[in-house]
Amino acid sequence: MIKRLVLNNFKIHKHLDVALGNLVLLTGINSSGKSSVIQSLLLLRQTALTRSLSEGLNLSDSLCNVGFVKDVFCQYADTDEMSLRIETENQYGEWRYKISIIGSELEKNFLRVSKFDENILQNCSLFSKDFQYISVARWEPKESYPIDTKNVEINKQFSIEKGRCELIPHYLYYWGKIEKTIVPDELCCPNVDHDLLSQVSAWECRISENIRVIPIKEGSAFTLKYAYHKDDDVDSAEYAAFNVGSGLSYALPIIVALLTTEKGGLVIIENPEIHLHARGQAELARLITLAAQYGIQVIVETHSEHILNGILVASKCFEKGGKGINKDSVSILHFSKDTTTQLSTCQLVTILGNGELDIQPNDFFDQTEKDSNFLMGLSYED
Repeated sequence: MIKRLVLNNFKIHKHLDVALGNLVLLTGINSSGKSSVIQSLLLLRQTALTRSLSEGLNLSDSLCNVGFVKDVFCQYADTDEMSLRIETENQYGEWRYKISIIGSELEKNFLRVSKFDENILQNCSLFSKDFQYISVARWEPKESYPIDTKNVEINKQFSIEKGRCELIPHYLYYWGKIEKTIVPDELCCPNVDHDLLSQVSAWECRISENIRVIPIKEGSAFTLKYAYHKDDDVDSAEYAAFNVGSGLSYALPIIVALLTTEKGGLVIIENPEIHLHARGQAELARLITLAAQYGIQVIVETHSEHILNGILVASKCFEKGGKGINKDSVSILHFSKDTTTQLSTCQLVTILGNGELDIQPNDFFDQTEKDSNFLMGLSYED
């Protein structure tokens, strides 16, 4: 599990040094530096999968494409060096890169390393099979989905590129129907069988009642169908994914990842709230907290106050002896941009207990309060 991340002169982070818990929430306005944190991790992983990190940093590959050297090196840097550092419980890895601003180096999409220490590779979840990246660009509902035996059945991945989750039906079919994966008790909906397909459907039911998820192999492709469980204990007709609410398909990879990643693994999720009603967002936040408390590290980028509130509710439930998450396992990071320097700054927001927070930075899920004050005549818009 990654305990600490340090970025120097990476994109709009001149210096970032943050402690990471089991659950990491990245918050802040658009273009404030949240995605850069995720990209730094993706760049390290994709480089390690294709070549040695001792050679350099691959800026363009299947997980992440950030462009060229000029696009990752902070334009306000006061040195010619960029560095990335990650720490686990008792190990670390640090990679330094000297940047030459003359010649053609700035137009290259591979950055040579100048100094490194990669003793972390053997034990870090970032470089293991117990990793999933679910991007904001995950696929909308489709008529059919591809087959990729190596990625799904050998590497246990459900994305081909850039976290799009193209292989979710194949993954769910193989690990659910063929391998008959059993979900840990800690992550199960109550009063439902513990097999993967039953639990995936149970969690989707919290978004849309009485839904059942059905992955189907059809020749050289997969389809994804949904059926509704009626009161007479008989399923409705099966509907193609594009004929039911989009939120079900956008939430599906998140549910599957959290139910199948091993303890100690890493799941990165961008905008879990896409196309989801407030109740669905709260239920997804509940599963995220259960997975993090179980021992999966979950990094979430979000703009949703319902995701935040779901985490706060789960922390209060845990305090009262129920299922939820220990507040000390949560890192809430709020990013903003300095309007003078255009550099990203980061504040740690701490859960004090009883679901309360220690500080309320500007633009930290405060728009509802601002709007309510205006509607009640307590403030005035410019």
